[in-house]
Amino acid sequence: MRSRHSAGLLLFRLTDGGLEVLLGHMGGPYWSRRDAGAWTVPKGEYDPEEPAWDAARREFQEELGLPPPDGEAVPLGEVRQTNGKTVTAWAVEADLDPGSVDPGTFTMEWPPKSGRTQEFPELDRVAWFGLDRAREVIVKAQSAFLDRLAEHSLRG
Repeated sequence: MRSRHSAGLLLFRLTDGGLEVLLGHMGGPYWSRRDAGAWTVPKGEYDPEEPAWDAARREFQEELGLPPPDGEAVPLGEVRQTNGKTVTAWAVEADLDPGSVDPGTFTMEWPPKSGRTQEFPELDRVAWFGLDRAREVIVKAQSAFLDRLAEHSLRG
């Protein structure tokens, strides 16, 4: 049975324009023309035996092709997505050039029932967003991570 738990890292940076977060646009044909709800914290599934923090760092590397940044990890807790998956995330302050990303890939049958398989990037692009714009495009349940990060940075 597939794991219904994912873990990820939400990078953030402070700019003159305020707090920004790094999100990834989900790759593959189902998401190619979507914007709202098609952006996500870089994350991936893990087995219950693996610590969520270790999975978050591993998945960051797999999804973006870059080592996860060092720095203080701000726990953002869990959210439950409409698909039933529980996502755990941490925020880490870091700057990253979206052009340096070399995303991992996945294979699926495409077009459906064609018998042909194609390879697609896990994330077809990554970008920095201010919190207001991020709330418009992120997977709905994950917007709670943005709220928790904003709350943390106000306290900090």
